[in-house]
Amino acid sequence: MRGIRGAIDVAVNDPGEILEATKQLLLEMTAGNTINLEDICAVYFTMTQDLNAVHPAEAARQLGWKYVPLFCSLEIDVPGSLPRCIRVLMLANSSKKPEEIRHFYLKGAANLRQDLLTD
Repeated sequence: MRGIRGAIDVAVNDPGEILEATKQLLLEMTAGNTINLEDICAVYFTMTQDLNAVHPAEAARQLGWKYVPLFCSLEIDVPGSLPRCIRVLMLANSSKKPEEIRHFYLKGAANLRQDLLTD
């Protein structure tokens, strides 16, 4: 089992924008790591406290992830942190080595972990 990290920020606290951004992130995380739905063990979502219009797990449900355990939580409110940010930790079965896992930090969230970004 491997942990796959990702994050994306949104412009406004809007259900549609949060869901679309979360779907984009989840799809890139799975495609970029050749993860099939049945490989996903669980997904943990956090959002900054300025986002509360919808649970990001709803995006996964809209993608058909009916049997994947999903959990949502608030991100720690650290002064100066990236606002309006959705973070994801996906646990998935994979034969890849840890250094082969691709992590996805999209839009303004790219600044969070530049050491993990790939082309």
